[in-house]
Amino acid sequence: MAMNKNTVLAWATWIMIFVGLSLIALGAFRYDDVAGWGFAAVGIGFFAIAWVFNALNGRV
Repeated sequence: MAMNKNTVLAWATWIMIFVGLSLIALGAFRYDDVAGWGFAAVGIGFFAIAWVFNALNGRV
């Protein structure tokens, strides 16, 4: 399976979405104190980076 730059960006986007969802789930369901807000904020940051990767997915 040949992977070019766009395929790598697509895989990175899906992996970052999965990690972002898991961090938000950790913040929502596992930690009830202030640490939960931190996990959720980092998860939203992962979504932002995944959005950038998705935007680059035809331009690189």
